[in-house]
Parts: sequence; structure tokens; C-alpha cells
Amino acid sequence: VQLVESGGGLVQPGGSLRLSCAASEFIFSRSGMRWYRQAPGKERELVAAITKTGGSTSYADSVLGRFTISRDNGKNTVSLQMNSLKPEDTAVYYCNADILPDYWGQGTRVTVSS
Repeated sequence: VQLVESGGGLVQPGGSLRLSCAASEFIFSRSGMRWYRQAPGKERELVAAITKTGGSTSYADSVLGRFTISRDNGKNTVSLQMNSLKPEDTAVYYCNADILPDYWGQGTRVTVSS
């Protein structure tokens, strides 16, 4: 079982980042994937989701129109393109597989600040 997030960092408001999550083939080929985030002092929240085939996506209202989730089934990766970032997007971002909802990677930290 493997979920490894990367791509976080410090970015100014209005900037962009692209997060990636590498998953083991066993998980990736069988599962829809999701991105969650957890801000300091807050509960983890669902940000975006994509089905196993990539044919359908969904987003939290707070990121709709700014974030895009995608997956590469040949590389077993799921990505989150984040544009027009706001300070309230600051959080640790995690990917998660539908078939293993209790398994989490280490996350990648995103800080949006001037």
C-alpha cells in the first residue's frame, strides 16, 4: 500500500501549485481517488474527487473553478492543479483512495502567504 504526496510549498496569493500523489498499482487500478486537506486547528475536509476511470470529478464549493483534479492511469498518479490560491487554502493536503478510506499518506504542506 502506497500513497505518496508531493508538490507542496510556499506560494503567494493568486499563485499556482500542482500537487501529485503516487499510488501503488493495486490501489490505483481499483479505486476512485480523492484529495483532502487539513488546516491548522480544523478538521480534515474533502477538496476534490475523481472516479476510477477519470470520467467524473467533483469539488468542494470553496475550490470550484480554481482547482482541477486529474489522474494518469498509466503512471498511477493523481494530481491537483491549484490556481488562484488564497491564504485560506493553506493546509496539509492528502490523497486518499476510495477502497482504503482509512489509509493516509504523509501529506504535502501548502502555504499561501505574501
